[in-house]
Amino acid sequence: MTELALRGFDGLRTGTRRAVSVWGLIVAIPLAVALLDTSNLAGIVRIAADALAGTLPYIAGAVVLIAYLKATGATALVSRAFEGRETRMIVFAALLGGLAPFCSCEVIPFIAGLLAVGAPLSAIMAFWLSSPLIDPPTVLITAAALGWEFAAGKAVAAVALGLFGGFGVRFLVWRRAFAEPLRRNADSGCCGRPNAIDENATLWRFWHEPARTAAFRSEAVANARLLLKWLSLAYLIEALLITYVPASAIAGVVGGDGVMPIVMGALVGAPAYLNGYAAPALVAGLMEQGMSPGAAMAFMVAGSVSSIPAMVAVWSLVCRQVFLAYVCFGIVGAIVGGALFGAFIG
Repeated sequence: MTELALRGFDGLRTGTRRAVSVWGLIVAIPLAVALLDTSNLAGIVRIAADALAGTLPYIAGAVVLIAYLKATGATALVSRAFEGRETRMIVFAALLGGLAPFCSCEVIPFIAGLLAVGAPLSAIMAFWLSSPLIDPPTVLITAAALGWEFAAGKAVAAVALGLFGGFGVRFLVWRRAFAEPLRRNADSGCCGRPNAIDENATLWRFWHEPARTAAFRSEAVANARLLLKWLSLAYLIEALLITYVPASAIAGVVGGDGVMPIVMGALVGAPAYLNGYAAPALVAGLMEQGMSPGAAMAFMVAGSVSSIPAMVAVWSLVCRQVFLAYVCFGIVGAIVGGALFGAFIG
């Protein structure tokens, strides 16, 4: 791996000052609720804990996979899957994102691994944008709540959004943007330590070598700490949104016909956490309260890719410019997708 990739991957493990800030927020949010609204404390903590518990299998799998790739020296093999013609990689990543069973937060460990092995940012953005929107179970759940027309429209929107973001980032990179996409660490992290593993020699049964076993353990602990920290904060914010932002208030903003409700649907959906399995029922209720189909599609797309919990996790991985590009592509893509879907079924 290049020095930049190593520094970026180790940069995911934030410095002491930043870690204290994140853990401080994790503690401060329940304390603030306990002081200001004690009756909702148990509910908020339960929502956050249940969401985190549901994500733990994904976290564990990602942590073990990334540590295994590091210990075996197989990161070079993973990076080769994202080599070749960039156009092909963007299309492949957008299509793959529609099949991967990740929500907007669960995709973060996979993205961390791709960033670590130096995969092209354009292909990563394509996968990053399309993956939270749809997967096979979500297709069935969406169809049950909103109909097959809506489920198919969301699947098409997922791939189209991935292509839009992927080729958009490719153009921006061609224009000399995102020279260093990974977030810098406050200190040097682990970049200064010597690498005891020959990454050109892959050893699948790595546990026979002490150096590789130590690398596995180190990577697993560091990435588990990183993911638990940021996802805990993300799900606490989700719980606050669920508790204090009623669906009826959202429906009052995004009701009606025309372009403006679609724009408002995307802007309101962006900070609203929408789990892919719970969102269809919520959107069905909003549509009963007057939300148009186009606004509903924009709301679901923006809510999946640009929710506050997802953006908290994205912020932990990449620089400010990439973060802003992710948000802009997500919201603009949601508006365009909602408008096209509304015109198609109208």
